[in-house]
Amino acid sequence: MESKTLFGIRVDPISMRDTIAWVAKSIKSKTSSKIIVVVNAAKVIKARKDLRLKRAIESADLVPPDGVPIVWASRLLGNPLPGQVAGIDLMFALFAEGNRQSWSVFLLGANEEVIQKVGDIVRIRYPNMRIAGLRNGYFSAEEEPKIVRAIARARANVLFLGFGSPEKEYFAGRWKEELRVNVIHGVGGAFDILAGKTMRAPVWMQRAGLEWFFRLLQEPRRMFWRYLTTNTAFLLLLCKELVTSYLVRRFPGMSSRGSGGKR
Repeated sequence: MESKTLFGIRVDPISMRDTIAWVAKSIKSKTSSKIIVVVNAAKVIKARKDLRLKRAIESADLVPPDGVPIVWASRLLGNPLPGQVAGIDLMFALFAEGNRQSWSVFLLGANEEVIQKVGDIVRIRYPNMRIAGLRNGYFSAEEEPKIVRAIARARANVLFLGFGSPEKEYFAGRWKEELRVNVIHGVGGAFDILAGKTMRAPVWMQRAGLEWFFRLLQEPRRMFWRYLTTNTAFLLLLCKELVTSYLVRRFPGMSSRGSGGKR
């Protein structure tokens, strides 16, 4: 599989089904700490300003497209991705596959109440999947090495990181070798949704690319400025790339910056 570049950021043209197969193969072959970083519109904007995050994406082992806007943008730019691989959907898909194949998982993130509830729910819904360990995501930098050692001792197949971005990418990259898990997947706020602390958008809103709007309705004070800035920046970036693409086609002598090119 050859990666693509969208707005200067790496994205892998992979489907949900192939992503699950990739994880299963990584576990079966007992590879060490392969990192999945899903990329959505907000992360594209962040990574264009945050070189450390961009490097984390570039060095990840798999970078699926997370979010309908990313898929739409790829199609408008003439280099279509096969479909979105939403981080939360991938989490549930891996839980289901883990239940079938008796994987072990470590759940790290959210607050204590949420992570304990997530553990209870996972044990009930996926009885054949073993929880090798779980811990809340509130800890100091001084505590990190101890937590990493605990994860390494647990020998889980998959580590799910319930941190925000770019914290989860930084954590995974910083401790990749020491964690001793087969696959690391950052799930963001998915634990809060699984525990019922927050709601996920209805399916029709997910398909319409409006999950961000549903979340805005739930947390208007916290999310308004974030979505205003990132969504506006993404739309402006897309418009710029579309104009550039048109000019290159209209005037072949011009050089494109390769928004939809291959790596």
